[in-house]
Amino acid sequence: METDFGGGRVRDNAELNKQIAANTAMGRVGLPDDVGGAISALLVGETGWVTGQRIEVSGGQGI
Repeated sequence: METDFGGGRVRDNAELNKQIAANTAMGRVGLPDDVGGAISALLVGETGWVTGQRIEVSGGQGI
């Protein structure tokens, strides 16, 4: 993720960012809004029947 986490290494290091992006189905590194959108979708109330699931928000990393 392009965040401050880990000192911003993924965000600030173009080579590392490119390397991670190459390993995702989406072809890019995730952004905070990508995770926020997934969380928002789960909280809108239309997923009330979803229970005990692991939902990966990785852009298809490692597929």
